[in-house]
Amino acid sequence: MKSRIPLILSLTVALCVATGVGVWMSLQKDRPKAADAILRADAERGDPEAQYNLGRMFEKAKGVPQDYAEALAWYLKAAAQGNSDAQFSLGLMHEKARGVPQDYAQALVWYRKAAEAGDARAQFNIGAIYDQGLGVPQDYAQATAWFAKAANRGAARAQLKLGLRYVEGRGVPQDDAQAVVWLRKAAEQGDASTSAQFNLGLMYETGRGVRKDDAQAVLWFRRAAEQGNTDAQNSLGRAYSRGQGVARDYAESAHWYREAAEQGDALGQFNLATLYFLGQGIPKDLAQAHSWASLASADAAAEKHAESVKLREAIAAKLTPQQLAEAQKTAQEWTQAFDQRKKK
Repeated sequence: MKSRIPLILSLTVALCVATGVGVWMSLQKDRPKAADAILRADAERGDPEAQYNLGRMFEKAKGVPQDYAEALAWYLKAAAQGNSDAQFSLGLMHEKARGVPQDYAQALVWYRKAAEAGDARAQFNIGAIYDQGLGVPQDYAQATAWFAKAANRGAARAQLKLGLRYVEGRGVPQDDAQAVVWLRKAAEQGDASTSAQFNLGLMYETGRGVRKDDAQAVLWFRRAAEQGNTDAQNSLGRAYSRGQGVARDYAESAHWYREAAEQGDALGQFNLATLYFLGQGIPKDLAQAHSWASLASADAAAEKHAESVKLREAIAAKLTPQQLAEAQKTAQEWTQAFDQRKKK
């Protein structure tokens, strides 16, 4: 479909010259409406790309009120003509119950159509449905096969999934070398997969699938940590505290533990509490140590829950009643502020 927008722009420029800036400004306001009218006209004439784009406008409320029924109608028209974006969108609407009852069987029908056209998003979502057994028997082999299709088309999250499958031996034979291949592909896509960067760091740290290399482990932990991955932030903090792959630096260790802790990560909170208790990298502060240990111990499912409780109680025994009350107040205020941040 040839765009008519350049013609509209040419006309508005000409009018601007002829009648002045006032007319130009008025036309500027009307341009989105004119473009939408052209899009609808092309959609009604049967252009599948226009039909898909019009459907997306209604689904995402782009310039029009959100209307899932309208979105569905236009997606169906485009999908019937083989538009894979529309087919994927129909699959997503059925999976997520947007304007239609949740129906994994119908989601699979449309995902398969898009997947057969090479849509990596659809291939990944089919894999996820089989992986979780959503409306179909759980099938790790099928899930892994679909993740592999998406991974081979460059989808970072599919490459991560496939890499982890090889680590676990789930749906494929366990193979650390293959795990590293796929984790690296995902990790090299940058912010598309900080989890892959973290997991690749673990492979270097433990020597699985590659020669053990602490410096390489730190490199990948740092890339993920700088993008906010809390697992990587804890691992980088641990590397600095041990002098593993980097020079020992407790101040840097405290920095990275704090980065994780401030995101609500219980392990980061426990690690930061420990440094406050010991006075390593930061001034010793039992009240701060108690506050962070209290926050860490609030998560009963956390990796270091028992240790957090033990540390909290050990610190409490060293505080005066007033100091303990202040520490508890600090933890409560932090929780309230954190909850507010999450709502924004």
